[in-house]
Amino acid sequence: MTERFILDGKRVSLLGYGAMRMPTVDGGHANSFVPGASKREIDQDQFNRQVRRMLEHGVNYFDTSPAYCQGRSEASLGTALAASGFDRDKYIIATKLSNFSPVQFPLAACKDLFEKSLKNLRTDYIDNYLLHSIGNGGMATFRKRFVDNGAVDWCCELRAKKIIRNLGFSFHGDPKTFDWCIENHAKYHWDFAMIQMNYVDWRHASGRNLNAKDLYDRLTAAKIPVVVMEPLLGGKLARYNWAIANELTPLDPEASQASWAFRFVGSHPNVMTAISGMTYTEHIDENIRTFSPLKPLEANEFEALERAAKAMLNLNTVPCTGCNYCMPCPYGLDIPALLDFRNGVISSKQPMRPAAILKRYEEMIPEPLRRADHCTGCDRCVSHCPQSIVIPKEIAAIDQWIDDLKEEYLK
Repeated sequence: MTERFILDGKRVSLLGYGAMRMPTVDGGHANSFVPGASKREIDQDQFNRQVRRMLEHGVNYFDTSPAYCQGRSEASLGTALAASGFDRDKYIIATKLSNFSPVQFPLAACKDLFEKSLKNLRTDYIDNYLLHSIGNGGMATFRKRFVDNGAVDWCCELRAKKIIRNLGFSFHGDPKTFDWCIENHAKYHWDFAMIQMNYVDWRHASGRNLNAKDLYDRLTAAKIPVVVMEPLLGGKLARYNWAIANELTPLDPEASQASWAFRFVGSHPNVMTAISGMTYTEHIDENIRTFSPLKPLEANEFEALERAAKAMLNLNTVPCTGCNYCMPCPYGLDIPALLDFRNGVISSKQPMRPAAILKRYEEMIPEPLRRADHCTGCDRCVSHCPQSIVIPKEIAAIDQWIDDLKEEYLK
């Protein structure tokens, strides 16, 4: 396993694990939402085996949050790490101050979140603690969450006491918050920062995300190590896509599309670790092979990935990463599945007939109440989307598209 950085005496694996999509007993992943089963059961036994497997093969960075998987991620990860048989000094736990609700803004509530994280993760210290999604809600919200309430100063006090070993932040959204963190680096001495980075977002970020190259360059200039989230862009860069394959397959017919994406982020020397939410054991094994050791990209491969990024963007897909922050929908829609359906049809190399599209729609969203025609346009999902997708607008377009297809099919 390739390792580059040492944090508080611990070497950091270049491949990290994101505890957002742990396996569930029904074969899905724990970050998805099912009506009537909001507590979709994590397959803890399988997850325990997966965590031990990762540790045995050199993956030692585990990222979680109190907000992930409807509040179940930290406890499940804590259970798996405790069952692994590995000593606490053999792995790195990263979790976050996920105080998104106004009732969690006061410092007392932040402290309560932290104490619950320690309890759930079965530890008396956190290796890497992050101010979670600092740009979410803009600068005014950032100040209420972290500055005016004294939370960031309190985190620094915990770091001085070694209860937090390293302090950082994750960024989506308002660039003013990122600017503030860089401008105050001399005061807070950020040990790392997490950004969305992949070969599409490197130069072609959309929505609230700035180009990863700009963020990476500024962090590198400030000597702040980078933790990468969304290296596969929510799985889009792992699934077969003919536009991408046309550029990459001739270079290496045996390489998976996921390996190309991981090699891209890993080829940048200031990347400390790349976080992947690996649901299935075969994905874990494949990714371990990619990083053991990592083979940096050559110049012609970087060029091919840039062409692949442009080809993918020309498909005009919605930049949904499947993070599920928009869920649950108060009206029961399966928003990620609806956007995935749209993107999948658009990305199909061969044009699909109306009957085939309608069949796929019913297969991907089998419950009628979860389909696009039940969207009320309430907009509650919009503020939660890290990609700034105007979700009701996209859902309405899908609904109109389906109606048009039905009319055409019934002619």
